[in-house]
Amino acid sequence: MRISYHGHSIVKIETDQHTILIDPFISGTPECDLDANTVEADFILLTHGHGDHVGDTVSIAKRTGALVIALNELAVYLGKKDISTHPLNIGGGYTFDFGHVKYTHAFHGSSVEEEDGTIVYTGMPGGILITINGKTIYHVGDTGLFSDLKMIGELNDIDVAFVPIGDNFTMGPEDALIAADWINAKLVVPVHYNTFPVIKQDGDDFARRVRTGEGRALKIGEGFEL
Repeated sequence: MRISYHGHSIVKIETDQHTILIDPFISGTPECDLDANTVEADFILLTHGHGDHVGDTVSIAKRTGALVIALNELAVYLGKKDISTHPLNIGGGYTFDFGHVKYTHAFHGSSVEEEDGTIVYTGMPGGILITINGKTIYHVGDTGLFSDLKMIGELNDIDVAFVPIGDNFTMGPEDALIAADWINAKLVVPVHYNTFPVIKQDGDDFARRVRTGEGRALKIGEGFEL
């Protein structure tokens, strides 16, 4: 399979049969190389309900017919927008056509702001463990550092971890280095940085300092085979 990074927290996974998008905040990410009007997707996975993660989910799902996989309250909310959703909850997993998805804890918020300014609670935020053909990808989601990351690393043989480093809204680089130690992935890729001035970070510097596994800061649009 091919895994690629497209800015902010956007990850694309392409297998022989399916295309999976994670947190497709495409039109709102200035340097994103994807086009929300043409990108293909069979499945869309969401870590939480904030606009910089849900992004273009509804329009992409309506155009492509993609199934949206999200935590329960967010899935219910999005299901009312005439798209197909599958709800999961923290600790729960399900096997889809492409592979297995399980949600983990994340310590953050999760809500949607309606056009009239109303804030709608969309349940807990989460990280996502995705297992495809024996390979496990962990999108940590938006979170601060928490000790259960060590347990997640001990219970799972993680090949690739996408870890937020932006600070301000999530872990900063120093906490993310500790998270990388605990997760114990073979490859650690920084995400959720440089999209806005307040989360400006040096991804290459973070990658060089990863102590457990290999650190690699992907350029927007860059990917690798797993």
